[in-house]
Amino acid sequence: MVTCTLACWRCRWLLPLLLGIAIIAGLIALSGKGWLESESQPYQHQASLWESCKLSAGGGSQWVCESLMDYSWGKAAAATYLIGFLILIGCFVLAVIVFSIDVLNFNFVRGIGVLLFIVVFFQITSLIIYPVMFTEDIKMDGANMFSWAYGFGWGSTIIAIGCAFFFCCLPNWEDEVLGNIKPTL
Repeated sequence: MVTCTLACWRCRWLLPLLLGIAIIAGLIALSGKGWLESESQPYQHQASLWESCKLSAGGGSQWVCESLMDYSWGKAAAATYLIGFLILIGCFVLAVIVFSIDVLNFNFVRGIGVLLFIVVFFQITSLIIYPVMFTEDIKMDGANMFSWAYGFGWGSTIIAIGCAFFFCCLPNWEDEVLGNIKPTL
């Protein structure tokens, strides 16, 4: 199966494609407004990675926002997710370069896997720091729930975990992929 997948020039782009999907999900998480929301409808409180917004007390549709960069944990959560995201972009570029060469260099493939584990570390750290410290420091009206942008952050992280394992294990099948061993029936 591994031989078939990487020997076919169309199929060797699956791993960079998965990394591209992880980048898109990470970009949505970075720019999305819905990391945490109040459970009541319509939403009275909504927070992104960068700011926390409450509906004005006058009952209008005006949102009053405060930056989360005033909190040290807000800076830490944003920085760790952003660092992981930038390393993820670097892994994508390296994967495109490695898989575009006719002869796969398996030393670089394992290095990309190690970098992806670093991405996962940074992103999980951010995805844990944010809700724990947010709910401790900022009081929301009613119960709070995680929303779609936070889910995209976890989606990006889960894709990166899967790709990291695959990139690290791929060199174990180097001879099969390159056709250096005699096939068995």
